[in-house]
Amino acid sequence: MERFLDLSKLLDKNSYFLFGPRGTGKSYLIRNTLLKKSHSIDYIDLLNSRLFMQLQNDPSQLENLAFNKTVVIDEVQRIPEILNEVQRLIEEKNLKFLLTGSSARKLRRKSTNMLAGRAYRAELFPLTWKELKRADSFDLGKYLLIGGLPKAYIDDEGYDYLYAYIDTYLKEEIQAEALARNLIHYSRFLESTARMSSEMVNFTKVANDAQLSPNTVRDYYKILEDTLLGFLLPPWTKSVKRKAIQTPKFYFADIGLVHALRNIEHLDRQSDLYGKAFEHFICNEIRAYLSYSGKRTSLYYWRSKSKFEVDFVIGDLVAVEVKAAGKVTQRDHKGLKAIAEEKNWKHLVIVSQDKQIQSFNTGIRHQYWEDFLEDLWAGKIV
Repeated sequence: MERFLDLSKLLDKNSYFLFGPRGTGKSYLIRNTLLKKSHSIDYIDLLNSRLFMQLQNDPSQLENLAFNKTVVIDEVQRIPEILNEVQRLIEEKNLKFLLTGSSARKLRRKSTNMLAGRAYRAELFPLTWKELKRADSFDLGKYLLIGGLPKAYIDDEGYDYLYAYIDTYLKEEIQAEALARNLIHYSRFLESTARMSSEMVNFTKVANDAQLSPNTVRDYYKILEDTLLGFLLPPWTKSVKRKAIQTPKFYFADIGLVHALRNIEHLDRQSDLYGKAFEHFICNEIRAYLSYSGKRTSLYYWRSKSKFEVDFVIGDLVAVEVKAAGKVTQRDHKGLKAIAEEKNWKHLVIVSQDKQIQSFNTGIRHQYWEDFLEDLWAGKIV
């Protein structure tokens, strides 16, 4: 599967951190693009016990392993101290590094050198519509149910993989790193968070549901973000005519994980679950596009205190409402009409499964979801 992210192109310019949730294919991408194309790249896998012990005991040994001008260090968060050596080799030897990780938590410790100005940041996401479409492998129903982690979708391992993924995440990311004191509590939190995914974060509600304290829940959300399994979607707060709610929403990085955590193995086309999955899919597609294309544009949602809402706001340019329905009407324009009173927008779009394209004198247009994604990835939306 050809990925949208071009690692060779990144390393032509600078050193990079490559982050992404476990299972998105970082190591596979490195082996099947960088290492296949060039023999002049050193690959250091910190999951290799021998290398891990050698470099953990003496990070300065990195120089003895760097024979070429480009060096890949996989799972760099396992030895955060090695980043001091990386900086030295960038400055003294003019080496370029690709540093991968599935957790930013250990790297965000106060003492960790994050190579400010010397290494940029890139992300690898689960498989996108763009990538799967290019391979003629996209099935909307399948994707909305099991998501885009490569082993679940491409290797057709589905729920067996997703359940194992969650188990491995709990044991290797949470228990092994002592990120949470009680694995049972954290597991309950994950299930509660999955039930409330794509909704405004309510620490008290999640705490009550998971039988935890609100402060513990706040810490656990931070762990989810740091291990790249989910993200907070901030509110767009620049509206003046209607005061905006300031609470973020939370989304998982992959919709399949939400369903696995909730033991959902079937989606009724007419259900709220299907609608949430479709919204989640569009959200993650926009997020991946903004990252891969290098757009310095943030993604938000908007909700006024008078309960007008728009699912996604891209910078100050585009407002997007998502409907899973096969038919949309002007009754679905309320949120976009309200946000349109705040400023002039480049695009006001309802993205749905209605194939009838319509434009209105309010500036709002109806767009079929595939057409919207075609335009998005072609750079016509943002």
